[in-house]
Amino acid sequence: MDFLPALAILLVVAKSIEWLFERVGIHPIIAHVLTGVMLGPFVLGVIEPTEELGVLAEFGLIMMMLYMGLTSNFSAIAQNTKKAVVVAGLGVAFSFVLGFITVMYFGKGTTAAIFIGITLGNTAIEVTSGVLAKERVKREVSSIIMGAAFADDIMAVYLIGIITALAGGGLDLVSFGILTVKIFTFIAVTLLISEYVFKRARWFYSIVRNLNVFFTFTLILTFALAIIAEKAGLNQIIGAYLAGLTISRLRERKDPLVVTRIKLNELIEDLQVVLTEFFIPLFFIYVGLMFNPPTAGMSLTLIGALYLSAVLGKLLGCGLGSKLFGLSWRDSILVGIGMGGRGSLELAILTFGLSAGLIDQVLFASFIAVSMLTALTTPMFFKAYIQRAKA
Repeated sequence: MDFLPALAILLVVAKSIEWLFERVGIHPIIAHVLTGVMLGPFVLGVIEPTEELGVLAEFGLIMMMLYMGLTSNFSAIAQNTKKAVVVAGLGVAFSFVLGFITVMYFGKGTTAAIFIGITLGNTAIEVTSGVLAKERVKREVSSIIMGAAFADDIMAVYLIGIITALAGGGLDLVSFGILTVKIFTFIAVTLLISEYVFKRARWFYSIVRNLNVFFTFTLILTFALAIIAEKAGLNQIIGAYLAGLTISRLRERKDPLVVTRIKLNELIEDLQVVLTEFFIPLFFIYVGLMFNPPTAGMSLTLIGALYLSAVLGKLLGCGLGSKLFGLSWRDSILVGIGMGGRGSLELAILTFGLSAGLIDQVLFASFIAVSMLTALTTPMFFKAYIQRAKA
């Protein structure tokens, strides 16, 4: 099928399914991936994952990472820094161990096991924030969940760098140390610039006041950091995410007239329409189009085991981390449940792993199913547990 008709069909079907799903509270990511799976080679075979669609999906991925950075609250982790880091770290550690053991048990190899373990450790902040927006919870619980989800993103940025190095031919101890220094130097320098430019510099005020100039500056910074990250041997999406994160620090700027916050919100609103209605759905649709495992190789047992690893990893790790800081068992379990969702960043890492040959189609498809299941069940478990606790 030609490019434009294929693009039109994909978007119309995806947005139609999304509209139906939203009426029953199902996350739109599920609608977008499902569209690609249904129309792609795995089910109907109407549309192929062509190079043109791949280019748009890659651009959508970079824009999605920018948007995730813009909507992140850097100060959220500062309120409960120690708690958030420990909770996030234990959640990542438990998820990694369970994911690694599961993949090794099914005989997929050490490299694939490390990759899936790393990918399984992240929490989808968009799923987490959506859950908290709908349910009333204690402020301490919500701040720990959001802070830990943000810390998860920072850890994921580091781990993506490691995955990129793995794809380049493995890691020895020396190269691992050099890579770690490069990643943290890149992150530290970027955040240091954000402190003195976006949070304090007076001259930047003139850029923010003109929304068109601000928009252009944002795009330039995004692609500049993406290119620098790639040249440093990291991944483009690290630079795109950090571009959004640094600009989001305008919220912390001391501005009596609140002009910077207003302009930042206007920028996010303008970007949101284009990104959430076109570019971001295209990325997830393309993930669905790439879903084409051999039917004989698919295992419900593997999907079930990975799903349990995803849920239990966060429940045990984040729950125990919360308990260490004196939260009640009820609140600790609530934190563990709230951190269980997977979504956009995991699928971004997953597509990279497939294209780099770190995982096969069976693991790729199995993890997509796990991500969709966690995005679907996390809000349900969270709501049910709150109602049971109240009763």
